[in-house]
Amino acid sequence: MSYRDKIHLLFVSHESWPTFRPDVAVLFGKYLPRLGVTSDLVTEHEAGDAKEGRAWGGGKALLCRLPAGRAGQHIVKTWHNLRVLASFDRSKYDAIQVRDMPMMALAGLAIARLRGVPFFYWMSFPQSEGQIIRAQARGPRAGMRYWFPLLQGTVGKWLLYRVVLPRTDHVFVQSRQMAEDVASQGIARDRMTAVPMGVDLEMARPEQILPSDDSRLSGKRVLVYLGALDRVRKIEALFEMLAIVRQEVPDVMLVLAGDTPDTEHRAWLQQEAIRLGVMPALLWTGWLPTEQAWRYVRAAEIGLSVIPRGFLLDCGSPTKAVEYMALGLPVVGNDNPDQALVVSEGNAGICVKLEPQAFASAVIQLLGNAHQRSQMALSGQLYVRHARSYDKLAQEVAHTYRHFFSQDKRDAA
Repeated sequence: MSYRDKIHLLFVSHESWPTFRPDVAVLFGKYLPRLGVTSDLVTEHEAGDAKEGRAWGGGKALLCRLPAGRAGQHIVKTWHNLRVLASFDRSKYDAIQVRDMPMMALAGLAIARLRGVPFFYWMSFPQSEGQIIRAQARGPRAGMRYWFPLLQGTVGKWLLYRVVLPRTDHVFVQSRQMAEDVASQGIARDRMTAVPMGVDLEMARPEQILPSDDSRLSGKRVLVYLGALDRVRKIEALFEMLAIVRQEVPDVMLVLAGDTPDTEHRAWLQQEAIRLGVMPALLWTGWLPTEQAWRYVRAAEIGLSVIPRGFLLDCGSPTKAVEYMALGLPVVGNDNPDQALVVSEGNAGICVKLEPQAFASAVIQLLGNAHQRSQMALSGQLYVRHARSYDKLAQEVAHTYRHFFSQDKRDAA
């Protein structure tokens, strides 16, 4: 069986341009092109030059410029995506792929069947279920902010699981848990590939990243939390954890390398830290460029990751734990399915329930055992290199694509 050397996808994506999600920018923009898998990205640009055919790492970016109003944005983006799909040229593209857009996937599937090419669906998040859950949280009193996402989510969910995915050539999902969730909707498990979030090891090289020289860390036992401080993250549990740890380790300090756009919630977090008496043991950096944030990680002894349990987050693939592991840091995290998997398989830390006392006990244990921290750090780095580097993930994805372009399949067609 021989495989096609080069594959070029028409890739309709939910993310706007430029995207900073590594499973698009790094996987499709950097590593897959090295393996002969390129893609023209179809999406919108909210500001600046939205010129058609603008180059990006994976191929070209086919962009539209969005207007200011939300309704107009939806119409313009939908029209742009449909127009590009309708002009699909089989001499230029080998397949169509749609990411996280159930309704647009129906159009992509129809065009793929008309043109006789494979259709792939990339599911990084259960968009329809998310719309339904958000609508239910708002309630009918929210008016159209309730009814529109509820209707869109309900129709999108039905289309995705009853029409699109049963006819899709292959489904790429975010995690093993998401694969099980999709399989529970009647989609064959052997037609899915889990592609979790990974790390670009060409960038995350601890030997080339100097620990932060921030004077506020001097003489401290440093913990680090890297990421968003949004309400849904419930990072206030780390403040309660910190209050407990300080009773045993008075010189502990928690670095919060991240932020939230919700100014009201940020103020509440600060008041909560004051209430619990841990503000002197917190270092708030705000958002930092990745390289600077990683310097704080390199200066820490333990990386913390809190991912509240629930349907939407359980099926995801958190990046914090694998980033800590790649940078040589043991992890204390809670029992999100994918996070628990990598920490356990990598023997790279301790997973507990998202409870302050459980987190505090794990942190105190690791702070008191330098040998255990060292062994976990080394084991985690080895695991990421073999299982969660984007180099390895790209090889698996490229192999899956090439399955659909084998000589036998072309002959059968």
